[in-house]
Amino acid sequence: MNFENQGIIKRLADQYGPENLAVVLGNGEANGVEVFAETVTQGDPTYAGPLAGVALKIPVYHVLEEEVMAEVPEKLRDEKLQLSSLVIDVESMREALQASRGKL
Repeated sequence: MNFENQGIIKRLADQYGPENLAVVLGNGEANGVEVFAETVTQGDPTYAGPLAGVALKIPVYHVLEEEVMAEVPEKLRDEKLQLSSLVIDVESMREALQASRGKL
């Protein structure tokens, strides 16, 4: 996760409280999703960005997880997410993020 996005998430957490936030990712790689999830839950693992040492404990979801998809209007799901759901291994994303949420 780049430093700019880390800064935005930190600012929103300071403004609204991390307990009032959730992060929804659209990344197609399970490894990337794991790193993003670790960054917003436990802090930047590289210790270089604005979230270095900052454990916000914000739950992280993938846009293609069932509980998120259920909240997306059907027309938008069909137009923007249908193709991605066919090519992305959603199960590996779900498992990685479920493990991350289990640490909260």
